[in-house]
Amino acid sequence: MTSVLASAKALSKEACATGERPVLRERGQREVFCGLTGIIWLHRKIQDAFFLVVGSRTCAHLIQSAAGVMIFAEPRFATAILDERDLAGLADANEELDRVVGRLLERRPDIRMLFLVGSCPSEVIKLDLSRAAERLSVQHAPNVRILNYSGSGIETTFTQGEDACLASLVPQLPERTETTPQLLVAGALADIVEDQFRRIFTELGMTDVAFLPPRKSSDLPAVGPGTRVLLAQPFLTDTTARLQERGCEILTAAFPYGVEGTMAWLRTAADLWGVPRARFDEVVAPAAARARKALDAHKFRLVGKRVFFFPDSQLEIPLARFLHEELDMIPVEVGTPYLNQKQMAFDLAKLPAETLVSEGQDVERQLDRCREAKPDLIVCGLGLANPLEAEGFTTKWSIELLFTPVQGFEQAGDLAELFTRPLVRRTRLEV
Repeated sequence: MTSVLASAKALSKEACATGERPVLRERGQREVFCGLTGIIWLHRKIQDAFFLVVGSRTCAHLIQSAAGVMIFAEPRFATAILDERDLAGLADANEELDRVVGRLLERRPDIRMLFLVGSCPSEVIKLDLSRAAERLSVQHAPNVRILNYSGSGIETTFTQGEDACLASLVPQLPERTETTPQLLVAGALADIVEDQFRRIFTELGMTDVAFLPPRKSSDLPAVGPGTRVLLAQPFLTDTTARLQERGCEILTAAFPYGVEGTMAWLRTAADLWGVPRARFDEVVAPAAARARKALDAHKFRLVGKRVFFFPDSQLEIPLARFLHEELDMIPVEVGTPYLNQKQMAFDLAKLPAETLVSEGQDVERQLDRCREAKPDLIVCGLGLANPLEAEGFTTKWSIELLFTPVQGFEQAGDLAELFTRPLVRRTRLEV
């Protein structure tokens, strides 16, 4: 009898376009977080912004649980609860929203940008948050800029929340009139990682470098035909489309995970700016050497281990490339919610030919393939982790890979440790 995994690989070859990597495309039941989760890292990044979810108590519990917010903390996000009266149409949701926003801005005068974030309940009752944002922007101008995007699970998955947020920012970016080249790094990075990359770009002689999102809403970068966009995150489909509409050029590059990924990512920009190869090597060599040493401390635990990725964050393919190329792990299946083969070309080319790449999800079929493969480590969402642990598998929560600074040379060892930790835990439990 043909195995489930072998059948999937055969189907993937039939489904693939000529010249592209064979991909198994699945449509069925999915196990992923909604886009509201992106608020957890975005509210830390844009320091004068506030994220107001227009949703249910379930939305509020999701965000608070994911964030682990302490009771005495004052985060930059909240939920405007839609109750039964709103859902039944017995109350004017727009009047309630105006009242909530007014009270919020009165209490938090430090807010300079307010995002109204749509959810499943607000989508269901057809609450037009784009019109509400326009109305409230006029009312609270010039002190506060009010935008909106959808984090609804009906429309978005996990990391698409950040994509939707940044896409809403693009029309607000000033027009750049200079014709000289400018580099725009797109994708939320921890401040420490952004500072490290900025120092490297400066040492390479690249001084006109901006980051999206900025740390403050007053520092929105100007963009235009001279802007070259280097993606720090692989899930920014809508954002890149909006930037292209503004005349920006999107660079095809690796993603900055581990030594090889970070070096290739930096080199894409450096080559475009004409940085001599000798100068590039001189600048990055010390940090690359430290990163390789940090990886060596974890490699012995990961060499030869088989890893299986369930689709969740869209980081799966770059992470699988990192684990295989730099830590000698064996990716059995790499699932991702959506796949842009052009943007993923570098990382896809580094995966073994026998690795099954899947797009979308039919969770029951994928679980069958996973059980048959018996991997040493499974990277998946929280909803699948506990059941798989109960079956005796070792799992890694994919959400932690978004909450932890993992890009760049200095974080390479931390990234590797995220994968060794569950294996060490399993070993200790079995003693």
